[in-house]
Amino acid sequence: MFTLYSLKNGLANVQGFYCDAVNAGLRPDPDQGDLAFIRSELPCHIAATYTTNRFQAAPIRHALRYDKTFEGNFILVNAKNANAMTGEAGIADIETILAALPSDAEAHHPVMSSTGVIGYRLPVDKIVGALDKLDYNAKNSDAAARAILTTDSFKKELCFEVELENGERFRIAAIAKGAGMINPAMATMLCFIATDAAVPADEMEDLLEEAVAQSFNRISVDGDTSTNDTVYLMANGASDVYDREAFAEALRRLTFELAMLILKDGEGANKVVAFEVTGAASDEEAAIAATNLSNSLLVKTALFGEDPNWGRIASTIGASGIECAEEKLTIHYDDLLIYDAEHRELDPEREEKAYKVMQQDSFKIRCDLGIGEGSFTAYGCDLSYEYVKINAEYRT
Repeated sequence: MFTLYSLKNGLANVQGFYCDAVNAGLRPDPDQGDLAFIRSELPCHIAATYTTNRFQAAPIRHALRYDKTFEGNFILVNAKNANAMTGEAGIADIETILAALPSDAEAHHPVMSSTGVIGYRLPVDKIVGALDKLDYNAKNSDAAARAILTTDSFKKELCFEVELENGERFRIAAIAKGAGMINPAMATMLCFIATDAAVPADEMEDLLEEAVAQSFNRISVDGDTSTNDTVYLMANGASDVYDREAFAEALRRLTFELAMLILKDGEGANKVVAFEVTGAASDEEAAIAATNLSNSLLVKTALFGEDPNWGRIASTIGASGIECAEEKLTIHYDDLLIYDAEHRELDPEREEKAYKVMQQDSFKIRCDLGIGEGSFTAYGCDLSYEYVKINAEYRT
């Protein structure tokens, strides 16, 4: 048994971790941070998951030169420039920047993450010039969380303290960014997780992959997968406390709640919707259908218009290529029956009830295929006029 407590101030709560941010001149507003770091005073076991985009950005290609699970203690993050599609020069720029870290950073096997516009090399001189401005003994999670944002409208940081049955405690916290280019194909955003739990090195990768599969890999804002998507898990063992079941649940809840915050902050989004597919021939087929529903532009625009057009749901399932049959399909919006073989047309009463469901900020669309035992839930949001405006003007 264990108990989870929610704490404010994110990364600042985790024993042995430090973080801060400054403006390096990547953003025009000198009061807005654009360069952040996370540092542990102790070496950390580190595990990571990266984008499945074949054009992985330079920071990922640089990090992959380390072992898959490696020891390190320092992450440097910049906004406004993705350092993607920059070739070997982009990796060399990272090496130049990390080599310039001052001695008080005490960086061991440092890595870098970047977010922003694709296709431009980093302003190395600006970033190197800002390294001495960072306070490497600060615990400023708020500044770090805000500095990594791009089109996000609010910061994303969480922390849990976990108390085991014997009274021992450890903490786990994270900051994340993400609002656009969100598609369940790894972890479509940046997320940096720090814990003082004594997680064994050989369990790090499996724990992170399991958590990502249940959270970031189930969300979609726009169906696009970034070149830079990264999740890092850093464990320094400072608490000398560990329980696998408790840690796995804390990590799962942390990543899931961050994933829901990303959906809530989806560019121009107004609604968060769960797409639950049951009765599929297999879990894999259910995942295909649910993911297609969360990605469908027609479904997303119907959500925005609060239009209970179940035809778009059925059409997307049928187009997904999985086994299905119209006479077996049922569709519910929350607990309201929208479609089955005996109720193919919405009467005025059910249409009005469906409209009220869709007016909510969040609800569930449940689709039972009536074929087998497979199930999967994906999560998505609506697509609004504001999404087009934000992305049409992204570089300006």
